[in-house]
Amino acid sequence: MRYYLGLDNGGTNTKAALFTPDGTQVAVESVATAALTPAPGFVERDMEEMWRDNCAVIRGVLEKSGVRAEEIAGVGLCGHGKGLYLWGKDGKSARRGILSADNRAWRYPVEWRGNGTEEKAFALSCQHVMACQPVSLLAWLRDNEPETMENIRWVFECKDYVRFRLTGAARAEITDYSGSGLMDLHTKSFSKELLSLFGIESVWDALPPLCASLDIAGHITPEAAALTGLLPGTPVIGGMFDIDACALAVNVTDETNICMIAGTWSINEYPRRAPITDGSVLMNSLFCLPEYYLIEESSPTSAGNNQWFIDQLLPELKAEAKAAGKSVYDILNDWVDSFAPGDFVPVFLPFLTASNVDPRARAAFVGLNASHSRREMARAVYEGIAFSHRYHLDRLMRSRPDRSGTIRLAGGAARSKVWTQMFADVMNMPVETVSADETGALGCCVAVAAALGDYKDAADAAAHMCRSAGRVLPRADAARVYERKYALYLKTIECLNGLWPDMQRFMEEHHA
Repeated sequence: MRYYLGLDNGGTNTKAALFTPDGTQVAVESVATAALTPAPGFVERDMEEMWRDNCAVIRGVLEKSGVRAEEIAGVGLCGHGKGLYLWGKDGKSARRGILSADNRAWRYPVEWRGNGTEEKAFALSCQHVMACQPVSLLAWLRDNEPETMENIRWVFECKDYVRFRLTGAARAEITDYSGSGLMDLHTKSFSKELLSLFGIESVWDALPPLCASLDIAGHITPEAAALTGLLPGTPVIGGMFDIDACALAVNVTDETNICMIAGTWSINEYPRRAPITDGSVLMNSLFCLPEYYLIEESSPTSAGNNQWFIDQLLPELKAEAKAAGKSVYDILNDWVDSFAPGDFVPVFLPFLTASNVDPRARAAFVGLNASHSRREMARAVYEGIAFSHRYHLDRLMRSRPDRSGTIRLAGGAARSKVWTQMFADVMNMPVETVSADETGALGCCVAVAAALGDYKDAADAAAHMCRSAGRVLPRADAARVYERKYALYLKTIECLNGLWPDMQRFMEEHHA
């Protein structure tokens, strides 16, 4: 039998999954990789622990499935985009990795927007600058950790670091790096002019050679084989940014439909043959299908907020569910489903790690009263996350001729019937989900199948390997109610806009 191995390094979990050439998910192994928060706005990860977790999930999925190493035809990887993983000249990680939820460098995009740097950069990168992009983080390191800057041998994105440890070959895969602020999207190459604009010219020689998603970018080394259980010489493809992998997994391979991912990040995207250069969308990047760009609206404002709610406000429910062999998510879904769309619950702003309205904005429940319990708050969290996606969708729709097409939903919300219906109602568009649980890993395996020639290209592989799990239509009455609730959500943000600068100033003064 022939199998593909997909690795998915997300914001919270490290996963390995095995798929067959027809797209059947055989086995999954997952481990929570710790995020460290040494200061407000800082979100980091121990890179050695991350590497050990990748080795552990590969070994685990092979053991769980009984699949032999010689049956693994190839390995594909995806990971969270943006953030920063630095390899040092001394042959080890230069510092802890920085995740995409990190907001330490928020001042740099604000400054660059004000002094015209972003406008000049946009002409080349086709992107508005974000605090979590490598360009912002490298500028922060330049000013705060000059010793780290001196030690940089390779500038990696998340999955490119993992592939480097698996193969020993340093490569910069284009879908990830095209969202980094370091690349000219017109020439599809790294840009010295961009580095100069951001004042980070010193890292030019630390940018790895570029490769494409479906390139064979290396092979499993004997050292990695001993740690993972894979065979030395097993091919490893370039892989891709996890949002590209999810788009492949839900079979979004042309301009017809929209991919929406409700994970740690709120990702809202679709492929297009030309970038949007009028500034109306947050970001253009290079898609894993070479004839397309990926048009993206995103922020870390999605289901990661729900995980925080469970961990911090429902600890005993989580423990009780585990003891009873139940899922806390099923209990939460029942709570949320006990309300009608028209029932008033507080407005929740899902800005626990960062925001899509102001880099200083914070999460909030607004409208709580004495009759409210954690059930109402749970419903508010579901609604607030859906509204944040709607905020991005409305911006994305400005670049499309009409509101036709279907939303293909992935991530945590796609596993919940009540949340999937809420997404359809809030967006007022049909929503489809896919049968695979691990969409990131499936997308990787779709790419492996195409790279190895088992299908003629990635679109053909996706058509054969991806299966719809059902279609949910918006309900007219619910859509009208949610339109009013969404207006309240926007008004809440507007009313709080003047608060964020003062709150940020207070936090910085007292942290110092």
